[in-house]
Amino acid sequence: MRRTVAVLAGTIGALTLAGCGAAATAGTDRPDRDGGTGLVTTTTPALVSDGGDGAELCVGPITMSVPAGCSGPRLVGWDWADHDGDFAEVGGVRQGLFVVVGTYDGSSLTVREVTPQDEWDGEYPDHSRDFSTPCPEPAGGWQVQDPALTTEETLQQVGWVARGLEGYAGSWTDVSTNPAFERQDLGEEEHARLLNDPTQLVFNVAVTGAPAVAEERLREVWGGALCVSTAERTEAELRDIEDAVSDMPGYLDSSVLSPENVLDLHVVHDDGTLQDELDAEYGPGVVRVSADLTAVG
Repeated sequence: MRRTVAVLAGTIGALTLAGCGAAATAGTDRPDRDGGTGLVTTTTPALVSDGGDGAELCVGPITMSVPAGCSGPRLVGWDWADHDGDFAEVGGVRQGLFVVVGTYDGSSLTVREVTPQDEWDGEYPDHSRDFSTPCPEPAGGWQVQDPALTTEETLQQVGWVARGLEGYAGSWTDVSTNPAFERQDLGEEEHARLLNDPTQLVFNVAVTGAPAVAEERLREVWGGALCVSTAERTEAELRDIEDAVSDMPGYLDSSVLSPENVLDLHVVHDDGTLQDELDAEYGPGVVRVSADLTAVG
């Protein structure tokens, strides 16, 4: 899970949480892996918060409130007087967005350099995901085979059937085939309603076994467009890995992603060592690490 936090009109006015697995709870205060002696930096402007006990860098989930609720490593050497005009104070809580560079010891960050959001010239990463259909489009296009089995009810039902398949690796819907997908003249509610039309989407299922066997079972309950593809590992295998890494120091949250067929692991800090270790243990790319603090340079 990643987050974007916006400061509006000098006040912490809006918090937008993006990605899967985000919880509306404060971040972790568990110590992270050894940060080493090198400099680390927040990858984008991060929320710095101080309720009177000292400034801390917000990591992980943030509550949708004003002021925002969060927690994270203590900031050693932080002085709000150095950042006058770059933060807001609500209810006795000071908060602002900054790129912070410093040395991290696993529980606190000693500040070396600070850049307010307004002076940051970087770019936010693109966290959009590809939910396209891997199967080739049939001759004549994606079409409904049985209208009686292409309803909101059967769409929900086929999802449950898919999860019970042997070798189930994930499922998702591809709405890019829907004529409303790129329309800009619709209101938000109308656009969402049209995109959820079961007759205008492709239901995707990935399995580690034979696609034909899975498709035969799915066709018992689903009459709409269907693609069954193969994956390297089951969702259950990724859940087992998730259980194994969820108690590591610095863990923030994680999600099993489809169609990527990977475990997305969000931690406080990684200089590349954790990613290398997980690649060696589970295979390259099986666990995808993202960190709030990364090595400089």
